[in-house]
Amino acid sequence: MASEEGDDGPLVGRADTLAGVQSDLRNVGAGGTAAVFVTGESGVGKSRLLRETARAMNAAGVAVLSGTCLDIGDASPLHPVLQALRQYQPDLEQWDQTAGADALLERVSRELRAVAGDKHLLLVLDDLQWADRSTRQLLLYLLAGLGGIRLSVLAAVRAEALHGAHPLRRVLAELRRLRSVKVVDLAPLDREQTLELVNAIAGGGIEPEDSDRVFKRSGGNPFVVEELARDLRDGRVELSDTLREIFLSRVDELPPNAYAVVHAVAAGVEPVDHAILARVTKLAEGELIEAIRSAVAHRFVASAPEGYRLRHRLVAEILEAEVLPAEATALHRRYAEALESSGTVDHARLAHHWQRAGEPARALPSVVAAARSAEKLYGFTEAHRYWSLALSLTTEDAPERTELLAHAAESAHMCGEHQRALTSLAELAGRPDAPGEGELHLRRARYLAAAGRSATAETEYELALQAPDCTPEQRVSAAANLAELLLHLGRYADANARATEALGQAAGNGSTRDLVRASAALGFSSAFREDPDAGLAVIRHAVDIAERSGHPDDLGVAYLHLAELLTGPLNSPEEGILVARRGAERLASLGAGRTYQTRLLAIAGNGLFRIGQWAEADQVLEAAMAYRPSGADAVELLLARCRLWVGFGDMEAAERDLDAVATLLAGGGARHVLPMLTLRAGLAMWLGRHAQARAAVQRGLTETRSDDLVLLGVLAWHGLRAEAEARSAGEPVDPGALRRLKTVVGRMAEGVGNAAAPVRAVIDGYIDLCNAEISRVEDRNDPEPWVRAAVAWDRRNQPYPAAYARLRRAEAALTRKNRKTAAVLALREAYATATAMGARPFAAEIVSTAQRFRVALADDADTVEMEMPGAEDDGLSVLTQREREVLAAVAEGLTNREIGERLFISERTVGVHVGHIFDKLQVRTRVQASRVFLTAA
Repeated sequence: MASEEGDDGPLVGRADTLAGVQSDLRNVGAGGTAAVFVTGESGVGKSRLLRETARAMNAAGVAVLSGTCLDIGDASPLHPVLQALRQYQPDLEQWDQTAGADALLERVSRELRAVAGDKHLLLVLDDLQWADRSTRQLLLYLLAGLGGIRLSVLAAVRAEALHGAHPLRRVLAELRRLRSVKVVDLAPLDREQTLELVNAIAGGGIEPEDSDRVFKRSGGNPFVVEELARDLRDGRVELSDTLREIFLSRVDELPPNAYAVVHAVAAGVEPVDHAILARVTKLAEGELIEAIRSAVAHRFVASAPEGYRLRHRLVAEILEAEVLPAEATALHRRYAEALESSGTVDHARLAHHWQRAGEPARALPSVVAAARSAEKLYGFTEAHRYWSLALSLTTEDAPERTELLAHAAESAHMCGEHQRALTSLAELAGRPDAPGEGELHLRRARYLAAAGRSATAETEYELALQAPDCTPEQRVSAAANLAELLLHLGRYADANARATEALGQAAGNGSTRDLVRASAALGFSSAFREDPDAGLAVIRHAVDIAERSGHPDDLGVAYLHLAELLTGPLNSPEEGILVARRGAERLASLGAGRTYQTRLLAIAGNGLFRIGQWAEADQVLEAAMAYRPSGADAVELLLARCRLWVGFGDMEAAERDLDAVATLLAGGGARHVLPMLTLRAGLAMWLGRHAQARAAVQRGLTETRSDDLVLLGVLAWHGLRAEAEARSAGEPVDPGALRRLKTVVGRMAEGVGNAAAPVRAVIDGYIDLCNAEISRVEDRNDPEPWVRAAVAWDRRNQPYPAAYARLRRAEAALTRKNRKTAAVLALREAYATATAMGARPFAAEIVSTAQRFRVALADDADTVEMEMPGAEDDGLSVLTQREREVLAAVAEGLTNREIGERLFISERTVGVHVGHIFDKLQVRTRVQASRVFLTAA
C-alpha cells in the first residue's frame, strides 16, 4: 500500500485544551476509569486533538489503542475495538461468535488488560457518532468500573450527527453524570488564531485582507482554513464562496487516476482495502500506487495498514452530490462484485453496496447473513437493524416477508425496542401465513411484559392459554412465564395458581426450563404466603431437577430463588448465604461466573450485610466484581455494594455505584427499582438532602404496583425516617408525603396476616420501625415504640436496625429525662454495634447524640448527662436539637464545610441552620452566637 505523505498542519489555539484533556484522562475516578468526549462540527480538529493526545500520553508511558467507528449504520459489532486490538495483535483471529455476550465482553476485557499490562491504558475512538450498540454498551460497561482495567477513553463525536433520537445522545447523557467523565466542545478558531494558522501554512507574508477572507469563508474551521491557506500559498486566490466549490476545484486538479481513487474511496466503506480498491478502480498495480500517492500528496486520502480513508468525510459528502446516479450505481456495483470475488465476504459492506447499487434481491442474502451473524454475537440492535433493512428490501407479497417480520419482532424485543417489536408483531399477525393465534399471544405477552405493560401482558398470557391452537408446549410455557410475571409483581396467590397449573401439565409437554421456573415460582410464593416448609421443599426439588439437568440456566434460576427466599423474606440469612455460595461455586465450574455466580454472590453479600458481617460482605462483593458482570447481574452486584458504601460512609463511592446502576438499568421491576430508590433516599438522608430523600421514596410509592410488603416496608421506613430527619433539622414536614406513608403502613398492617409466619415477622419489624418514626415525626419523644422495634430486630438477628432503634430509644428517653440508665445502656449498645460493623456515619451520629446529652460512651467513664431546658432557661431553648449541634460546632470555630462533614449534612444545610440560629438568638455574627452558647454552657 502507499504510505501517507506530509505532516499535519501546526496545532493552533489548542494548547490549553490539549493540556486539559490530558489532565482529565490521567485523573481517573475511584472506579479506575476516566473519559473525555470531544464534540464539535466536522473539520474543527477533533481527530487531530485525539492524535496529539495519544502521541503525548504514549510518550509518557501510557499504553494507547486507537480505533475508528464505521460510517454506516449497520456496522459490525465492536468493530473499532477489534481494529484497535489488531494494532498489537495483527493476527488476532475472529472470536467465537457462539460463546455469548458475557463471554465476548470478558474476552474484550482480557485482551485490553493484556495490552495494558501494568500500564495505564488509553482507548481512542474516532467518529463515535457511528458506533454500533455493542460498542456503546461496552463503553458503559467499562466506564462503570466493571472491566477491571485502569482505563481512560478519549472519543470524538461529530456534533451535527447527534440530532433527534440518536442513540449516542442517551449514552452521553448517562455518562455525564459520572464525575470522571468530561465532555469537551471544541470550538472553531477565532480571528487571531485563524491568522496564525494561515501564516504558518502559507509561509507568512499573507495580506490581512486575505487572512480575513479566509476567516469569513471558513468560519474558523481549522480543516477549511488549512485548505484555503494552501490555496493562498499556491497562488489560487480567486476561489468560489462555498466550501463545496473549494473542494471541487481542488478535486478537479487531481490527475485522472488520482481523481478516480478519491471518488472510489469516497463511495466505499472505510477503511477501503487495497485489493478491493484495485478491483473497483480497475487500475494496474503501478498506476494505482501512483494514483494513491498523488491523492495522499494532495491531502485527500490517508493511508494506514488496514486501508485507505479520506482525510475528511466532508469530501465524500460533497462528491456524492456531484456524481450522477448512474455513476454512483456503477461504482457501488463494482464494490459489491469486488467484495464477492475477494474470498472473505464482509456481509455488512456487501449489503450496503448492493443496496446502493439498486439491487435489493442481491443485497437481501447478505443482509440476512449479517443479521444472523449479529445475533450469534448477541448484537441484537445490529441484528434488528439488519432485519429491518431486509424488510425494506422485500415487497409486501414476498413469501419470505413473514419470516423476516418474525425475526425483526424478536430482535427488537431483545434489544429493548419493545414498541417496535409490538409493531412488527402486529404486521406479522395480519399476514395470511402468520403463526398461530397461541404463538402470537404468547409473543405479544412477552413483549408487553418487557415493555412494562404488565396488566395487558397478563391478559395476553390468558389469551394464549385460551387459544384453540395453543400447543401443549406453548401452554406450559405461557403458564410458567405468567407465574414468574405474577411473582415479580408480588401477586403471590395468583403466581402460586399459575405455577401449579404449569407443573400439572409439564410432565409430558414442558421443557426442563419451564419445569424449573414453574417449580421455583410455586415454591417461592408458597413459602412467602402460607407454608415455608412446603415452599422450600418445592424449590429444593427444583434445585435437584436443575442439578440433574446440569444446564447453567436451570441451576441459576433454582439457586437464585432458594438463596433469595432464605436471605430475604424467610429471614434465614445464614442458611441463605451458604446456599448462595454453594450455588455460586457450582455455576462457576460451568463457566457462568459472570452471570449467575455474581448474582448469587450479591445475594450472599446482602445476607452478610443483614447479619452485620460487613467486612466479610465487602470481601465477597469485591471477589464478585472481579468477574466484571454486565447488565442485570451488574445491577444486582452494584446495589449490594452500594449498601455497604452507604453503611461505611463512603458517600462518593455509593453515589458512583448508583450512577452506574442508573446507567446500566434499562427499565426493571420492583426488585431493582425499589432498592435503588431506597438507597437513593438513605444516601440523601446522610447528606442532609431531605427533599431528595422524600422525592426518591415518593417516586417508589407512586411508580410501583408491587404488593411485596417487605420491599414496601423498607421503603416506607426510609420515607418516614426522612420526614423525621427533616423535622429534626428544622425543615418542614410534607403533610401529603406523610399521609401517603401512613396509608402504606396501614396497608402493611392489614396485609401482614396473610403472610407466612417468618415473612410476617419481618414485615412486623418494619411496621414497628415505621410506627416509631411516626412518633418521632410527631415529636412525641416516646421511647416505647423504639423498645419494641429493637426487640423485634434482635429476634431476627439483624443488628443494624436493632442498633438504630436503640439510638432513637435513648434519644427519646433522654429528651424526656426518664429511665436514663436504660437509655444510656441502649446508646452504648448501639455504639458498640456500629463500631463493630464499621458503620462510620451511624457511629458518628451516636457520638453526636451522646455529646448533646453529655453521655460518656466508654464503659469505664462516668455518665454525664446534659441539663435539658426546664424551669430555668439557658438561652438556647428556642433552638432545635440539630441547631444546638451546629451552634456547638460554630463555637469551636469550625467552618460550614467542616460542620457539614462532622454532622454528615450538606454545607448548604449548615448555612440554613446558621441563619435560623442567628434569627432565634437575635445575633448578627458567629462570634456573637458563640458567646451566647459559651455563656449558656
